[in-house]
Amino acid sequence: MFMGEYHHSIDSKGRIIIPSKVREGLGENFIVTRGLDGCLFLYPKSGWENIINKYKELPDTKGKRQYMRIFLSGATTCEYDKQGRINIPKPLVDYAKLEKDCIIIGVDERLEIWSKDCWEEFISLNEENLSEIADSLFTNM
Repeated sequence: MFMGEYHHSIDSKGRIIIPSKVREGLGENFIVTRGLDGCLFLYPKSGWENIINKYKELPDTKGKRQYMRIFLSGATTCEYDKQGRINIPKPLVDYAKLEKDCIIIGVDERLEIWSKDCWEEFISLNEENLSEIADSLFTNM
């Protein structure tokens, strides 16, 4: 399970350090793709296979096709360089508006990479409603 928040910078070539604490969980090769809410998703290979298998079980609807086109077209396999960095392709950098300061967060089975500005805006917009969100998720448990 991934968790925590890590602050790193992305350079002009799209390279960012992945925290050493989470590298083992991602494995040597892992998948980076467009995420939701303007971030990138990073999945270990096994987690990626689970996601793809779940999508294959969904009925073939227009919504599924649209989502899968966007989700899969941005997907790429990454590996670390000697300094523990990955190189994120430019279309993904542009999608997530990654410029300099980035936030990497652990979200259970995946990591997410956010631009610092987008992450702070997301927190600001959702922090106030956290109790209501928790109530709606856990009321029927």
